Amino acid sequence: MTAAPSRVKVVLAFLAIYIIWGSTYLFIRFGVATIPPFMMAGTRFIFAGLFLYFWNRHQGIPAPTRIQWRSAAIVGALLLLIGNGALSWSEQVIPSGVTALFISTAPIWFVLIDWIWFGSTRPTGRVVFGLALGLAGVIWLIGPDNLIHGGGFPLSGLLVLMLSTASWAAGSLYSRRAILPASHSMATGMEMVAGGILLYVLSVVTGEPWRLDPATVTLKSMLAVGYLSVFGSLVAFSAYVWLLRVVPASRVSTYAFVNPLIAVFLGWSLGGEEFSPRVGIAALIIVAGVILIVLRPVAAGKAEA
Repeated sequence: MTAAPSRVKVVLAFLAIYIIWGSTYLFIRFGVATIPPFMMAGTRFIFAGLFLYFWNRHQGIPAPTRIQWRSAAIVGALLLLIGNGALSWSEQVIPSGVTALFISTAPIWFVLIDWIWFGSTRPTGRVVFGLALGLAGVIWLIGPDNLIHGGGFPLSGLLVLMLSTASWAAGSLYSRRAILPASHSMATGMEMVAGGILLYVLSVVTGEPWRLDPATVTLKSMLAVGYLSVFGSLVAFSAYVWLLRVVPASRVSTYAFVNPLIAVFLGWSLGGEEFSPRVGIAALIIVAGVILIVLRPVAAGKAEA
């Protein structure tokens, strides 16, 4: 029987995906300002993935099997190629606030996909209310007036964001059932290597290397890729993959409600944006929704797959 994970480890992992991932919206925007999105995303994941892979091999972890690589490639395609790649592309044309709103729908996708495609228990009224409350808080945070009158958001960008969020949820749930190495760190490295390679292939197919002018790449963009590689991928993504194996997926998905708050705080502290009373009210609503989901009971022997 597998021992329960340390509460301290779980808390630290949640802090990583809450706080670090909340900051990545800003750094992705810095990165895609002068580096093509698929190339930028592929670089961060290949760098981090190769580091984890060879570090684990150095520690004596056995080489993965062909079936394990196949599973890692599927997870990498869903999470990183479509999930993160689409998000990186969309930040060229969609404001970060609207991006945060769409990403906040991830828990809804988690619950629906887990229920419809993976045969999980039908969501309870409490979970549905918590999801609706969290989403309402994010809508209030962004501002209903911006959603109604902000206009001008390219439909293609909004559809790509929707695809990104649904694919991320599907990949996260599939990873809990996939045949992967017992070492969480090795599995994470494999997924990032596979996803990074697929992103590079997409970059070539879409002609990004031929549109890139190295002379126009700024130091800010390069530093952003470094931050995303080390903190966004090595630290936060590793924490996310580990949490998916030890904590119910619906609870892990609550990062999507918290990340917009972090993004707003960074906009206020680093970008000089106003911290209005509306933001404070939205924070209370979002936290209430998160609590309803996180504290929901899981029957003994019926924990989510």
